[in-house]
Amino acid sequence: MRRVEQLMDLSGRVALITGGAGHIGTAIGDALAECGAAIIVLDLEQASCADAAQRIRDRHNTRALALPLDLTDEDALKSVSDTIRADFGRLDILVNCAALVGTSNLRGWMVPFEQQLPDTWRKALEVNLTAPFILAQVCSQVLAESGCGSIINISSIYGMRGPNMSFYEDTEMGLPGAYAASKGGLLQFTRFLSSVLAPDVRANAITLGGIERGQPEAFQKRYVARTPLKRMAKEEDVKGAAVYLASDLSSYVTGQNIVVDGGWTTW
Repeated sequence: MRRVEQLMDLSGRVALITGGAGHIGTAIGDALAECGAAIIVLDLEQASCADAAQRIRDRHNTRALALPLDLTDEDALKSVSDTIRADFGRLDILVNCAALVGTSNLRGWMVPFEQQLPDTWRKALEVNLTAPFILAQVCSQVLAESGCGSIINISSIYGMRGPNMSFYEDTEMGLPGAYAASKGGLLQFTRFLSSVLAPDVRANAITLGGIERGQPEAFQKRYVARTPLKRMAKEEDVKGAAVYLASDLSSYVTGQNIVVDGGWTTW
């Protein structure tokens, strides 16, 4: 029987993280690199991708590749598997982390529901749901070949629960319908993948609660009052779940949703 440190060892494995230069993607990249994985940082901006990859190399002495790519570019997405095969020869972990989120400066996004635009809805679904579909499809074979393939989809509590709009009173914050719909869809897509890709590839989700990033004090107080652990999340709170689902610690786990929300969804 292997020891826990052996089960969580990712040495020799390769992880692709979309949104890998963002707050959550960076934390996941750090976590997997700490366990020995090589990291492919996929994000929109070339400079931020390169910076994130360099930080991983500097901190963890592991291989890291910057892969700047627009997740709405279907042809570019379909080339990802070939790029990975050419550069690494394998892929063991796919983390679908990138998303259009509430801070995105997009017309018809952070506005009341009546003003949210169909074009913006479509763009959000392209990034949040269609891109994970294409990547899972084109990477499924190389993941299966690794013998330990794992897909991790990053969802949100608003993919599980309806929004409490009183949290947003007297703030400029809000919740786009496309964000909630796409994150709920990602959870069901995870269950779909866990069945159709079995037994060669596992698929699971991590659902995150709200992360503290300088939101208005009124919002934070309302949110924390609704959370049993009495705080908002930090980026590092995702690291344990990511390592668990990426590694052999969870080798008999598929189709599951690990909720990292301080208990927010229990009430």
